[in-house]
Amino acid sequence: MTREEALALLHQHVKTPNLIKHMLASEALMRGLAKRFGEDENKWGLAGLLHDLDYDDTKAKPDQHSLMAYEWLKATDIDPEIAEAIKIHNPLHGLEPKTLMDKALYCGEGLTGLVVAATLVLPDKKLASLTSESVLKKFKSKSFAAGTKRELIARCQELLGLSLEELTEICLREMQGIAAELGL
Repeated sequence: MTREEALALLHQHVKTPNLIKHMLASEALMRGLAKRFGEDENKWGLAGLLHDLDYDDTKAKPDQHSLMAYEWLKATDIDPEIAEAIKIHNPLHGLEPKTLMDKALYCGEGLTGLVVAATLVLPDKKLASLTSESVLKKFKSKSFAAGTKRELIARCQELLGLSLEELTEICLREMQGIAAELGL
């Protein structure tokens, strides 16, 4: 599946603008992590781009989230590893990530939301003004962006061998690279 085909699929299923931005941010993060690990940036990017493909349909049924997308994706020509990583990323299923791509999506995608929240409290609301140190400070404040699953993000050391600081730096850098697309 090409990125253009993935975007068409995304726009077919996802109508919420902020969700689309989250998926673009997750794509950027996954590409950055693929680069860091010497993996296929296009493949990892597709996992990030499509990981919440079914969210508009499953937000009221969180136990179904990622399973519906997995079924949809199995009917396409997408690499099965990508579909599997997308299925595994929802921790409610209790599926432990196995591959490096699984692990990156599992513990990384939630960080994009924290970065957005940290940006929106800045006076200029611009990613360019945000620092990793500021994101890490917000990470420690459990009341800030309270819905962020910090326990999953913190598994980056165990699952990826990356410190929280390094994961945050990669995430911020990659999101800054697409700031215009994110409107930040």
